[in-house]
Amino acid sequence: MRSFMGFLSGLLFGLGLVVSGMSNPAKVLNFLDLAGSWDPSLAFVMGGAMVTTFIGYRLSWRRSAPALATSFDIPNSRLIDRPLIAGAALFGIGWGIGGFCPGPAWTALPLMATGTLIFVPAMLIGLWLGVRAKAQGLFASEGAMR
Repeated sequence: MRSFMGFLSGLLFGLGLVVSGMSNPAKVLNFLDLAGSWDPSLAFVMGGAMVTTFIGYRLSWRRSAPALATSFDIPNSRLIDRPLIAGAALFGIGWGIGGFCPGPAWTALPLMATGTLIFVPAMLIGLWLGVRAKAQGLFASEGAMR
């Protein structure tokens, strides 16, 4: 049941990304281009996601446990450290250059556009390199702020 609900959730998320236009990198890049051909329509998608998340979390926190698991899996770290800042910066730079974040990149893959076919393998290589670098302690969390 849990796998099936995961599949349905992923399917709904992917459909939402395609319908909203977030699988089109030009839409994302135009949203980020404040001085050029700015397209504010993506703000409505983000606003809708924030409202849905806000309501969903409020409803979930009223429960003692999730519907399909024994306990909530909530991060317990609130540190703003070097790995968090470096990862956020790399994610933002990659998103700004390519116009994709991971979810929309996967939804655009069936379109077989050249940019997507280059982006997704590069993203997977970046994920693999990040895991390897983190395992070797290259992103040790010195200088953390609370």
